[in-house]
Amino acid sequence: MKTTNVKAFGTKAADAPLNEMTIARREVSAKDIEIEIMYCGVCHSDLHFAKNDWGITTYPVVPGHEIVGKITNVGSAVTHLKVGDFAAVGCLVDSCRSCSSCEKDLEQYCLNGWVGTYGGYDKHLNQPTHGGYSEKIVVDEHFVLKVPANLDLAAVAPLLCAGITTWSPLRHWKVGKGSKAAVVGLGGLGHMAIKLAKGLGAEVTLFSRTPGKEKDALSLGADAVIISTDEKQMGSVNGKFDLIIDTVPYIHDVNPYIGSLTIDGTLVLVGYLGGLDPILNTVPMIMGRKSVSASLIGGIAETQEMLDFCGKHNIVSEIEIIKMQDINKAYERMLKSDVRYRFVIDMASLK
Repeated sequence: MKTTNVKAFGTKAADAPLNEMTIARREVSAKDIEIEIMYCGVCHSDLHFAKNDWGITTYPVVPGHEIVGKITNVGSAVTHLKVGDFAAVGCLVDSCRSCSSCEKDLEQYCLNGWVGTYGGYDKHLNQPTHGGYSEKIVVDEHFVLKVPANLDLAAVAPLLCAGITTWSPLRHWKVGKGSKAAVVGLGGLGHMAIKLAKGLGAEVTLFSRTPGKEKDALSLGADAVIISTDEKQMGSVNGKFDLIIDTVPYIHDVNPYIGSLTIDGTLVLVGYLGGLDPILNTVPMIMGRKSVSASLIGGIAETQEMLDFCGKHNIVSEIEIIKMQDINKAYERMLKSDVRYRFVIDMASLK
């Protein structure tokens, strides 16, 4: 297959900074869409993958899976998008499309292995996929999303990961008017969980370990803030919540939150990968048929649903725009939680 060289930013080793490099993109085939990338969000997963924190990185790697841009070319068999449309690509660029999960529009749970926007395997080029820290990307139309015209394109970018990661459990557990939902952690994921839950009509509470986030949380749409280290405050919400979305990205104790679930309530983990410590106490779970679950991004149809909902309700992420050349500094700031609430790269800076 013919390819075109494009500029990108990536790294060749876990201990090396990200620098400009050249990567190959395939030329458009019948079902492909070519997108000139205008903005790319910066996710914690980008940092972890670049540093090989999960032990699965193949180098060189070009991160980025919160992609927004303009369509510059389409294949002859493309039907639902056209040149000039604003489009988006999230965490997925392919799946088997034939297993029971894919047939249910749950490509993120593809039984034969979905293909990540970066760090996956590009069957067309027989090499690892590369992400959105680049000039352009070519993706099968099934995995390309249409962006509502009324939204700020830069602020849309984080919806492709932080947005869908919190939207999917909200929809799966049927959060809506009359629901009582809580969010653990006010970061990139947490602030989107608050906005989306409120948009769906729920009463929303933020759990925070330390005071000082009340103003931000309330401005984002939260109805209340509970300091999780305050026993009196925690007691005031005992048995209250239908759903708790836990966005904390590091190991932590989830047991204090179980008691605040109502009967048949669920705490769903979306931020942390790994074992629970200390061990999960099942007593309050058994006594109230409560559950601890987990969720991974969302399928393509669900992601489009989320974007359309955000367009209708004018919901976007809170962002700080950076130049591509500042990505290494941004990673350092992310490790210090020094961002409100998501970095987005202006890809014009790469040209």
